[in-house]
Amino acid sequence: MPPADPALCEHLSAAIRDPSALPLDRYQAQLNDFLGNWCHRDEAAGWQRDKRVRDTGPFTAALVDRAWQGTGHGTHAPVVIWYSPEMLAWLVEHRTGEAEAEPPPVPDGAIMVKEMFPYPAGACDAVDPLKLFPTSGAAIMIRDRQASHDGWYWGWYGFGPSSGWAPDWPPTPGNPLANQGFAQYCLNCHASARDNLTFASPRNIQGQPGEPLVFLSQSFFEAAAPRSHHEQVTLPHDRVRRLGEPHYRADRDLLKTLRAHLGDTPSWDTVVPMPSETYDNTWVAAGGPTAADTFLTSSQCLGCHDAGSTGLQFDMTQPNPYGDNLFNLSPYATWRTSPMGLAGRDPFFFAQLASETQSFHPDSKALVEDTCLGCHGIQGQRQFHIDRFAESGECQDFTRTMVDAVPWPDGNPSAPLADYGMLARDGISCTSCHRMALGPDSAGLLAEPQNACVEERQALLNPHNSGFARTFTGSFPVGAPDRLIGPFEDPRVKPMENALGNTPEHHASITSSEVCGSCHTVHLPILQAGQIIGYTYEQTTYPEWAFSAYRTGETPDGELPHGAGADAQSCQDCHMPSRTADGTPLHSRIASIQEYSRFPQAEHSLGPEETDLPVRDGFALHTLVGLNVFLVKMAQQFPDVLGIRTQDPMLVSRGVDPLIRTEQAMLDMAHHETATVTLSEVSTRDGSLDATVTVTSKVGHKFPSGVGFRRAFLDFRVLDQNGETLWASGRTDAAGVLVDQDGNPLEGEHWWESDCSARIEPEARLHQPHYQRITAQDQAQIYQELVSTPPPGADAAACGRQAEAQGRLTTSFLSICGTVKDNRILPHGYLPEAARKEIAAALGAGEDLAIDAGAYAVGDDPDYRDGGADSLVYSVPLDELPAGRSAAAVQATLYYQATPPFYLQDRFCTAQGTDADRLRFLVGHLNLDGTAAEGWKLEVTSSGPVPLAGH
Repeated sequence: MPPADPALCEHLSAAIRDPSALPLDRYQAQLNDFLGNWCHRDEAAGWQRDKRVRDTGPFTAALVDRAWQGTGHGTHAPVVIWYSPEMLAWLVEHRTGEAEAEPPPVPDGAIMVKEMFPYPAGACDAVDPLKLFPTSGAAIMIRDRQASHDGWYWGWYGFGPSSGWAPDWPPTPGNPLANQGFAQYCLNCHASARDNLTFASPRNIQGQPGEPLVFLSQSFFEAAAPRSHHEQVTLPHDRVRRLGEPHYRADRDLLKTLRAHLGDTPSWDTVVPMPSETYDNTWVAAGGPTAADTFLTSSQCLGCHDAGSTGLQFDMTQPNPYGDNLFNLSPYATWRTSPMGLAGRDPFFFAQLASETQSFHPDSKALVEDTCLGCHGIQGQRQFHIDRFAESGECQDFTRTMVDAVPWPDGNPSAPLADYGMLARDGISCTSCHRMALGPDSAGLLAEPQNACVEERQALLNPHNSGFARTFTGSFPVGAPDRLIGPFEDPRVKPMENALGNTPEHHASITSSEVCGSCHTVHLPILQAGQIIGYTYEQTTYPEWAFSAYRTGETPDGELPHGAGADAQSCQDCHMPSRTADGTPLHSRIASIQEYSRFPQAEHSLGPEETDLPVRDGFALHTLVGLNVFLVKMAQQFPDVLGIRTQDPMLVSRGVDPLIRTEQAMLDMAHHETATVTLSEVSTRDGSLDATVTVTSKVGHKFPSGVGFRRAFLDFRVLDQNGETLWASGRTDAAGVLVDQDGNPLEGEHWWESDCSARIEPEARLHQPHYQRITAQDQAQIYQELVSTPPPGADAAACGRQAEAQGRLTTSFLSICGTVKDNRILPHGYLPEAARKEIAAALGAGEDLAIDAGAYAVGDDPDYRDGGADSLVYSVPLDELPAGRSAAAVQATLYYQATPPFYLQDRFCTAQGTDADRLRFLVGHLNLDGTAAEGWKLEVTSSGPVPLAGH
């Protein structure tokens, strides 16, 4: 198989040597013609090859079920590398004889094509490589120092139509990693090279002195060749890999119960998917890193910080006790499938954003989109501001349409904005947190170019705050674009510097709760008719913690009043655990790279002192979950609609799919770390069955916390001797709507008429109040925050908890004027308002933070003084029980709803277009049957049946 068409090869030669000169889709077409015609084997044009097929690591044999099985342990499958004339000349001049301290760069246009063959190499090392077909394709490196910091175009290429290779546009249905491009995951190994990111040596090359390295090869038997790890990474399943079966047809009964538009529900053929994750790859440019490289997609981190990426070492994993694969505990895998990793594709968020800009605040669309995407699409929004400010000196608004920008095909109108779309879709990603500058480290940074427009955002969102409170709503500054911070001392810096031009540094601030608190304290303007009439706290998760017994009392800026609480823990202690469920500390290396001492020998490698990674105590999982199982179930069942992959890109089939582990982490948190429910003082007298239900919180903030529409509720039941329900408060229908004994929705469960034509008594603000005693089946204890809009012509004095709510109930984040109800369970050891005001002042906030973080409309309930629990009495009139049937037991169950029915209905009635249609499709087709979230409610905990006396 020599070059099939030398004239064609000569014609293509210049183009394939300059990959950045063409858009990727057009370049790959040229490269396909070049490699597919074996032009890289053109010895007459000066290309040269290795002496023979050679191993890159050991091949070992094991006797399994009375048959020999072989396993390859190479960094690649057996290889023959072909070298372009430029590459050959550089290797001969600079890697023959003694090593040069600083050899010159490999010249642009130099190429290596690493053809790969089945294990073991000995099976074909005597055959002329021109007569061998590369059954495992080829790894390619093409030098282009003008395109990226690392200066190489990397990729995998498959020969022939049956190889599985395809151009990266359009992406295949499974949304895999791109086959080729700049700054690819190949750097996880190649960054350990001493120079120029290659281990290549002249001793391997035909006609040069010396012999290739040799490795143990137990190839005394004949058996099917094992599939290499690189094949599994580059050839994922093309079909859509769903982790659960969605409904093929929309559940119209569910949508009817939600009172959604039945006629507008998209089908599988018409729903518009999010752009493919295959597109999402930005990198450090040549000459960088500069401010233009401040934010990077997680594709630049996954090669090293995902488990099993080398195929040889499996740090950051644990054996799955229920199967023959591994749990992936790596930073990338645990983060990628968390709500943080999915934030840039969250269908609930984008439908909310559509409601805000179409119905609630159409005259403030630009402000709303830039503000909201400054959290959910933070990297795209920030990098857009940085770049545009450098060009124009102005802070331009980042918009929803930019999130959909893609680089291909060539000439598409969104291509100039593609990097910002990639960054925004990547969610709250690695460089969002690992560049954050807090406390003394932030001094003077607002004037730096990487923080362009951050000061303007602070002035817009936190105008009266100072200090740490100035950074609320994700308005924090970041450090230098050539530094990344982490929690461990003495990091190995050279591989990351080689790959990204970034130096990893130890910063204790990354372990502080303030890293979370900057974004999880959401301070927003109150908008009315396009004007800002005041400010409010939409979310106070961090202050709730800072006011509780779980506070550490310390921040990067110093100590806070009242010191540490009795149960001091940081946010990371719960949401980034460094211990297993039984309390065993986690120990692991924190990356998967080519180490000197734990890998097959390679030439021209950095030494052990620069690449051997220590095992770290306190290895923390980036699990970062709450209880939003509904979002994760959507990601499992609709990866094609959300544009994501479900199989981990590095550990591939060796690992449990990360979305499965994320769901289990949520269920574990719900069942073991959230709350308990107990029943006490159960009695029957004076014609009434009475029982006290106590919900005790285990969390370090309100329950529920986060965005205000989350809610939890109690289901209390009286049961007969067969476990059948005789009386119930808090029962639901199939859509999670709370209903009475006749199946009628409780007041406040629906906000709109069934055709979305009008709100239901909007000025009445219908809802279930906070109860201390429940006596009827149309009453339910719902733990929630309900807020209202400004009344017509309102000013700041008409808003806030000191003013009586006058407007309509709302789900708009930027319309929160009044609080109607906030009986979310306070965390244990909650401080009184005066103490909360002292801490708020120390954080740089006003008294409104302390007030807004308190409870509201709970009457004289003593449980809302010190927090930690809520108790209420259920008094069931015995004459309301069905005739002839008697009570034998009572039971109380606590449920959670991340997206209650009224919230979904408000999305469907106030938003239109692609994002609203996508959510309607996902809700209608999501199959929760037999799952922990069946009926659109997640069980948190239950008392179980408690027998009445005498039963």
